[in-house]
Amino acid sequence: MSFAFFMERCIIKVKKEGEDARRSEDTGGRIMRILLKDATVINVFTGEAARQHVLIGEDRVIGVGGYYTEQDADEVRDVAGKFICPGFIDGHIHIESTMLTPGGFARAVTPHGTTSVVADPHEIANVCGAAGIRYMLEASEGIPLTVYIMLPSCVPATEFDESGAILTAADLEPFYTHPRVLGLAEVMDYPGVIAGEEGVLEKIRAARRRGLAVDGHAPLLAGKDLDRYIAAGIGDDHECSSAQEAMERIRKGQRVMIRQGTAAQNLKDLLPLFEEPWAHRCLLASDDKHPADLLEKGHVDDMIRQAARAGKDVITAIRMATLWAAGCFGLKDVGAVAPGYRADLLVLDDLDGVSVRDVYHGGKRVVENGHLIPWESAAVRPKLERAVRSSFHLTPLCEKDFYIEQTGIQKCRVICLRSHQLITEEWMTDIDFNRENGVDISRDILKLAVIERHRDTGHKSLGLIKGTGMHRGAVAASVAHDSHNLIIIGADETSMAAAGNRVREMGGGCAVADGKSIIADMSLPIAGLMTEVSAAQAARQNEELRESVHRLGVPRDVELFMAMAFVSLPVIPHIKMTTKGIIDVDRQQIVPLATGSKG
Repeated sequence: MSFAFFMERCIIKVKKEGEDARRSEDTGGRIMRILLKDATVINVFTGEAARQHVLIGEDRVIGVGGYYTEQDADEVRDVAGKFICPGFIDGHIHIESTMLTPGGFARAVTPHGTTSVVADPHEIANVCGAAGIRYMLEASEGIPLTVYIMLPSCVPATEFDESGAILTAADLEPFYTHPRVLGLAEVMDYPGVIAGEEGVLEKIRAARRRGLAVDGHAPLLAGKDLDRYIAAGIGDDHECSSAQEAMERIRKGQRVMIRQGTAAQNLKDLLPLFEEPWAHRCLLASDDKHPADLLEKGHVDDMIRQAARAGKDVITAIRMATLWAAGCFGLKDVGAVAPGYRADLLVLDDLDGVSVRDVYHGGKRVVENGHLIPWESAAVRPKLERAVRSSFHLTPLCEKDFYIEQTGIQKCRVICLRSHQLITEEWMTDIDFNRENGVDISRDILKLAVIERHRDTGHKSLGLIKGTGMHRGAVAASVAHDSHNLIIIGADETSMAAAGNRVREMGGGCAVADGKSIIADMSLPIAGLMTEVSAAQAARQNEELRESVHRLGVPRDVELFMAMAFVSLPVIPHIKMTTKGIIDVDRQQIVPLATGSKG
């Protein structure tokens, strides 16, 4: 165990002992007991719902039953006509993708009934390495949301990525002693697993030796290749985009995370999984979600509502979001309202609408009548704070940086976006580089650039993209999964340079330019990924970005910044682009933009 983790545990222990002493003084040496009276309690073990009382003592549920009376409690809270269920668990999320710090994220999702998340900090780890993981652990300590961590398996995601750090199995080893580390996060390098590459297999073995979970990430993998991937020890996947794909995973022993985020929205296609024999092997996950969506639509509660509106049993959806999610990660005392379980529970005004009234986290009420009870964010050591705020290194850009060195008419690869999916398609078409250097607004073809920003190497790639609907200007961001280099889409070189330079000046963030004018921006100074402003402020800035790109022609059903963020991730089919070039994901090789001249 490292000295830092040892000290962290000591601080937690002292803090807890102090809180216990104060409770003892208030109750004459006894544990403070709270009785939640006369609610309909959802039993996630059986799927039943019955009117009962729930007795809480300290951070645990003491008991559930009609036989508890007011004499058993120090305080009685009448919740007649309400429903009580366990607090919701998001089975897979990148907190950094909400653009909020762990504290800011907690303030956004706790009122929606989320009491635990299983987070993969590979976004910040790809930028800052081990310091990024330590930052997320420290920044999530002591907040009214349990942030479990799965250690990043792919920093970088593949050899085709150029990230700010490289983490080996040995680099991850010290983190396994932390009490909130549950295992190894999504193994995106599925070609490496299938090929038996020692580096990725050693990371999997390190988690398995400890009896910990290993998350998967293998979109469209099937048959013998899927067998080899699962046999390596990978227990779940959140990349299923069809019911058939998910059912094959379940038949072969994996659990499936039904994902509904901002970019990837798979719930509708996976609705058959809400029925048995599939449901008990499923859990819910958001993966990546923008702050505006969290505030307007909700979090896990919104996934449950959507399933209910589609005619699925709401209690089944709640079981996916609680007990079955906890089981996926080996959490023995979380995910149920039952004796001995941690008192993470919700009081709902309405079951089908999942209307959250009160939220209890570790026995303490943190949301009352829908309103968040104020609390202070965790302090992060200054050295770590400095490390995550000095991540952007790039010389100024100019128009010529975006000029594609081609002439005449060329047969070219174009990356095509798919609506509400992370999967992209390859389109081979003739491009006339003598006109607008390849840009063809009439066919919705714009320029794409990915530029290294961690060490100012000067490495970059230029390509073409279709599906944005943008007819002028440019957008740029330092959020570009998973290496988070600078990514820019634009209709002209002037706008692309202006947008890219604005992100550089902010030390990370998002920007929209029309010519030399910046029409919207959002600063993300923490690793180029997160902001310290509130979720409401971030949502407003996020909405301004969305509105600005709509003015440039982007349709309202296109979430451009989120879609753009995945265009450089070379582990999601079928074609992507990193600083190293255009990547054929299926063949795992770099391919040229142009494949032949037509004169």
